[in-house]
Amino acid sequence: MIGQLRGILIHKQAPDLMLDVAGVGYELLASITTFIDLPELNNEVTLFTHLIVREDAHTLYAFSSQKERALFRTLLKVNGVGPKMALAIVSGMTADEFAQLVHANDVTGLTRLPGVGKKTAERLIIEMRDRLPEPDDIPEGEENTRKTSPQAVRNLEDEAIAALLALGYKPVQASKMVASYTGKDLSVEEIVRNALKASLT
Repeated sequence: MIGQLRGILIHKQAPDLMLDVAGVGYELLASITTFIDLPELNNEVTLFTHLIVREDAHTLYAFSSQKERALFRTLLKVNGVGPKMALAIVSGMTADEFAQLVHANDVTGLTRLPGVGKKTAERLIIEMRDRLPEPDDIPEGEENTRKTSPQAVRNLEDEAIAALLALGYKPVQASKMVASYTGKDLSVEEIVRNALKASLT
């Protein structure tokens, strides 16, 4: 099992990234939360990983914290929850936010996540209530002051839509979610994260 990688970040386009570890390029799938925490390209970063082996592929999932990876691994133990849904859940909210919904028996809140229906939400609450600690206070997001050109804004929007599609949203739905954040000088990861949070309210 590959549990941690430290290397140079040489590619990132949500949800894909590549890490150069001693000359070997590791392709990983990462949550939006992790993307927000990533440094600029060509900088060193340490990521916690989870390897899933299937007949047709070996897939490495990357997380910026052990807490996030722990939630991902716990989600995989729930009947009917696969890696794609687990990644969408940890991308849509923090571990504390997820724990709040579970402890509050908030089925409606959970069903706003892509791919999570009522039955799955109920199963998540039943199976995970005793596995999750009481949630901590959720920190406020930091303000962003970057300026972006019109062309760059369009590129960011396209990448954000692509990331939402990868998480299971429909094209029309993804476009509407991203449109709310046009021209707000946000990164791709911040657009997607804010869009996901808005969909839960």
